Amino acid sequence: MRETWEERPTGVPGLVIVVAVADNGVIGADGSLPWRLSADLRRVKDLTMGKPLIMGRRTYETIGRPLPGRESVVITRNPQFAPEGITVMPNFEVALVAASEVAREMGTDEGIAFGGSEIYAKALPLAKRIERTEIHLSPDGDTKFPEFDPADWIEVAREDYPVGIDGAAAHSFVTLERR
Repeated sequence: MRETWEERPTGVPGLVIVVAVADNGVIGADGSLPWRLSADLRRVKDLTMGKPLIMGRRTYETIGRPLPGRESVVITRNPQFAPEGITVMPNFEVALVAASEVAREMGTDEGIAFGGSEIYAKALPLAKRIERTEIHLSPDGDTKFPEFDPADWIEVAREDYPVGIDGAAAHSFVTLERR
């Protein structure tokens, strides 16, 4: 029998959360990001290339297409939702199984929890690492990153950037690993 991420002990190879979150916890507003930060987009590409992305339907619809070099595993309760080029699963648990099989096929031992808030909430107890872009703004938004216990995590890397010449928000790239 193949081992899947949900069968592994918490924090062992598998699941990585990749998220951009404002200082007030906001991760989305009206189906999109409430900021534009090209440095974060480059970082996300570097962190996710060659890996399966586990996301909810609304996150996928915000992106609008499968991202090149990655495989999308989209979770939805809508059985008619079936865009070409993605794997559709009815819940988080079976999406983990599908993503772990896709990861093996892609030659990686990581899958990426890619949003939205419900997916992040389910991924937090299983994730081994959080790759977090902290956006130093407090925008209005209707979607927030779920609360989590910081005592479960240790910060292992941080890069801080001031407001950019191009008006880009001050931000920090942070890596958290499970204790």
